[in-house]
Amino acid sequence: MSTPFGLDFGNDNSVLAVARNRGIDIVVNEVSNRSTPSVVGFGPKNRYLGETGKTKQTSNVKNTVTGLKRIISLKYDDKDFDQESKYITSKLVKMDDGNVGAQVRFAGEQQTYSGTQLAAMYMDKVKNTVIDETKANISDVCIAVPAWYTEEQRYTMSDAARIAGLNPVRIVNDVTAAAVSYGVFKTDLPEGEEKPRIVAFVDIGHSSYTCSIMAFKKGELKVLGTAYDKHFGGRDFDRAITEHFADEFKAKYKIDIRENAKAYNRIITAAEKLKKVLSANTAAPFSVESVMNDVDVSSQMTREELEELVKPLLTRVTEPVTKALAMAGLTADEVDFVEVIGGTTRIPTLKDSISNAFGKPLSTTLNQDEAIAKGAAFICAIHSPTLRVRPFKFEDIHPYSVSYSWDKQAEDEDTLEVFPKNSTYPSTKMITLHRTGDFNMEAFYTNKEELPENVTEKIAKWEITGVELGEGEQSVPVKLKLRCDPSGLHTIEEAYTLEDIIVKEEIPLPEDAAEDAEPEYKEVTKTVKKADLTIVAHTFALDAKALNELIEKENELNAQDKLVFETEDRKNTLEEYIYTLRGKLDEEYSDFASDDEKTRLKEMLQKAEDWLYDDGYDSIKAKYIAKYEELASLGNLIKGRYQQKEEEKRQALRAKQEASQMADLAAKLSAQRKAEAEAKDSKTDAEGDVDLD
Repeated sequence: MSTPFGLDFGNDNSVLAVARNRGIDIVVNEVSNRSTPSVVGFGPKNRYLGETGKTKQTSNVKNTVTGLKRIISLKYDDKDFDQESKYITSKLVKMDDGNVGAQVRFAGEQQTYSGTQLAAMYMDKVKNTVIDETKANISDVCIAVPAWYTEEQRYTMSDAARIAGLNPVRIVNDVTAAAVSYGVFKTDLPEGEEKPRIVAFVDIGHSSYTCSIMAFKKGELKVLGTAYDKHFGGRDFDRAITEHFADEFKAKYKIDIRENAKAYNRIITAAEKLKKVLSANTAAPFSVESVMNDVDVSSQMTREELEELVKPLLTRVTEPVTKALAMAGLTADEVDFVEVIGGTTRIPTLKDSISNAFGKPLSTTLNQDEAIAKGAAFICAIHSPTLRVRPFKFEDIHPYSVSYSWDKQAEDEDTLEVFPKNSTYPSTKMITLHRTGDFNMEAFYTNKEELPENVTEKIAKWEITGVELGEGEQSVPVKLKLRCDPSGLHTIEEAYTLEDIIVKEEIPLPEDAAEDAEPEYKEVTKTVKKADLTIVAHTFALDAKALNELIEKENELNAQDKLVFETEDRKNTLEEYIYTLRGKLDEEYSDFASDDEKTRLKEMLQKAEDWLYDDGYDSIKAKYIAKYEELASLGNLIKGRYQQKEEEKRQALRAKQEASQMADLAAKLSAQRKAEAEAKDSKTDAEGDVDLD
């Protein structure tokens, strides 16, 4: 049985949660952090994923890929590419499909990886983090993504999960996941005919800002409106601080950090820490050692200076709020609560701007960093066939209208709007077409002018075959089941032909009919399923062959990483054994080795050490094992004698302690018997006394 896994796939950090022990738990990583950097790095031998990648980022800046969430299905020719490339230090290149890929140096060779592969590498890492921490089977996952993700990006995220060996049961909007976390654990929500509670969720993370208006009742929620600014987040505040200090240091120290990627990265990392400090303090120092050219820099900043610096950013706070309220058909006064999530909402001046936009105080009922992951884990548990969860129904909304078209056979009858803008999903629509043979269908966004520039108008295409005309038939009715699934993906789930058949239907007898009256029948024409049709889908998802190839590549890279880790582990074990054995040979083990053995072993240890730091510095796993076993053949013999003697001492001490305990117990029992005898004698003497008076 798979333990439900929720992944809040963040641009800077990701949070992992699982549903277990009748609750939702956040999973800590290998260094006990409750979030894991969304980083994939490449080294001379292996990959650096998560915490390791973040640790090595400054020294490996050009081979470390960040912003994984942003480069998934990003077109190289898209205007967003220019925006994103400012924040990503690795080289971004154009792939064969027009999407962005990352070019890095890995294992001594230049390699290029797609956004799908990079996301899969990271997901594989966090999957193993969850497995190591929970000791559970992990396969099903619910992934939280931004509300602005397109159909292509959702398919890509789903493919990445499959490459990582996960089953993506649902791709959910991140703010919707947080709202589920809110609705499930709130005990005071209205019920029945009561007016729904209207809650606005404002999520400002590392790279984007989303505002959603939700209506809650006990056991259910409905998304009323969602708007976003996909280029507004904590990284913009970090960059504003960094650019301020870049100008200051250029004038003060005559260095330009913009010309050095490592220096710029170090300052932007320090700027992020400064931003967090100023959220709780009115002023803070700023210093970084040896930024570039061996120059140490230092300065300071007050909260007022920061607020003045980010004023242009704060003017963008109101727009998503206004758009979300307009989509919901509500005013700010009709919103009952404003919940803020996302780490950037801790900035005091930003909180004030959000509060002013709604005209009411903010609420922080939810954990700002973990609410999305917990909601995703609960949603994954809903899909589990073996777990019972608290009933909770939720619906999201279509941001754009979606229509379906088919081969044109009559004027103005080839297109149908199936899922209107602001309608809810998941949802299913049944339509009937009259066809003369096999045909194609396409799904596309109805109003191209409403779409952001980077969104492709076409969504998917389907080939529907198996349509056969009967004798004398001009056309045959075809029933189609069109669906927008829980992940917001548009599909054709079923297609079949219909036929009319004549059946006999019994006519109800009148109430005064005789008991032995014969039933009467009438002939009725009924439409029934005739034959299932074959549906071949052409979506943004990878085909089976391409998917399997990427799975094999990821498995190969995993095996390589594992071999490198095990080789380093064996090398460290050998090094530790050399120094430990050498140190103990003249101390604890001195009396258990002959002079000849000591001489021979010291020579072996010296040769092993010389080899380890010369020819063996970069050797293979088998050679480290062989060297260890060579030393252990004599070293463990001496160690065994020492341990045998120590065990004899322990046994002797244990026997002495047991004998002492037995002696103490015997003395205690003897004293107890003596006391009982004396008490008995005293009682007998008392009974034998005679009063002579």
